[in-house]
Amino acid sequence: MLLTSVILVLREVLEAALLLSILLAMSHYLELKTRWIFMALAGGILGSMVYGAGIGIVSDAFDGMGQELLNAAMQFAIYGLLLLVGILLILNRRGERRYLPLLQWSMVLAVTLATLREGSEVYVYLMAFRHQADLLQSVLLGAFIGGGIGFSIGALFYYLLVGLPRKRRLIVALTLLALVAAGLCLQATQLLEQADWLPAQSPLWDSSAVLSENSVLGQLFYALLGYEATPTRNVVTAYLCGLLLMTALLSVAWAKSRSQP
Repeated sequence: MLLTSVILVLREVLEAALLLSILLAMSHYLELKTRWIFMALAGGILGSMVYGAGIGIVSDAFDGMGQELLNAAMQFAIYGLLLLVGILLILNRRGERRYLPLLQWSMVLAVTLATLREGSEVYVYLMAFRHQADLLQSVLLGAFIGGGIGFSIGALFYYLLVGLPRKRRLIVALTLLALVAAGLCLQATQLLEQADWLPAQSPLWDSSAVLSENSVLGQLFYALLGYEATPTRNVVTAYLCGLLLMTALLSVAWAKSRSQP
């Protein structure tokens, strides 16, 4: 039970922590005040508790597939917000400080939705053991360890990013942002498959023997790259389309910013 708690909480915390570390590093890059992060985390934590408490009602919607569909919608929404964030970062890369309110609110909403989405999973998991005293201590300890590992990796990524030379920092951050965003498309597609909104397919391959999803490295690759050991054709297509779309639009924005005086 301890290991299960570590893996589950690590997966949920790591995704939000990596996204948060990238956006915080970009706030540092643009010399923005980081007060927005407290608003985003407060909204996300409160929202996750409300969502988790009402998960039964949500799950009953859409013929019992409400949770999967709502989570998929949130993943696609975060993807759109990260795309907007990336474009606005590029337009401000020379210190123009344009559209900063829109940029900050986009980051707030992205972190809020990510925290809500991942936090609700942790909340539901922990609440399932609240009346099982013999297991609760082990579950809470595992959650603490998993959360600690996740936040530690997020902090490491943040300091690695802010330690890069300024000219490279934005490019590296945008690359990571695109990979994380593509992973969100992958996860949303998996949820749509679970909800039978997309046809079930056989896995294209199984890389579990090479890298298990339940390992710490597997969880890191899942959060950062959208790693899936047994992906279907739909999942691979969604990942590549999400990555290519974001890369193309960010490249257009970069070219536009270079052409401006």
